[in-house]
Amino acid sequence: MILGVSGSPRRAATEYVLQWALGRLEEVGYQTRYWTVAGKDVKHCIHCDRCLDGSGCIHSDGLTTLYPLLEEAQAYVVATPVYNGTLSSQLKAVLDRCRALLAKEPRVFQGKPFACIAVGGDRCGGQEAAIQAIHAFAVMNGGIPVAGGPFGANLGATFWSRDSLEGVKADEEGFKSLSKTLKQLVFYLGRGRP
Repeated sequence: MILGVSGSPRRAATEYVLQWALGRLEEVGYQTRYWTVAGKDVKHCIHCDRCLDGSGCIHSDGLTTLYPLLEEAQAYVVATPVYNGTLSSQLKAVLDRCRALLAKEPRVFQGKPFACIAVGGDRCGGQEAAIQAIHAFAVMNGGIPVAGGPFGANLGATFWSRDSLEGVKADEEGFKSLSKTLKQLVFYLGRGRP
């Protein structure tokens, strides 16, 4: 199963492109699941270290539904809107809170590919910095960053929404970068190219 994780608190542009990506992956035979921060209470990590004793996270909130999906997934497509030049604070909280999952199972992300999507209101508004933050999380935890390659998808899929759903739907370059990134993800997982 490939897990799509949306770091957007709104159900708009980021959700749209992530759902589009999951649809393409289903077309080539993958089972997918979708999880979003939208509508969920996601508390920030307070670095209390409670999770280190095996007790799990001190917080009981919207992430309780995510942890088992993260364990089950064989790959991830992580999408974020760009907030102040990087990933959303909601997605950052999700990544930070994975500390509790890693304390329980340190190899949960080992060898699993991470493909990324970043949606910004400007063409060059921080999409690559947002993707780099997600890739850094993957690398630190044994995951494999997957990018679409040179000429338009160097780190992953980047979209220019012009701050609207209509803008993201019209971004042909964004969809090219996403298609290239998905091709690399599918190739990495061993099913050829979609």
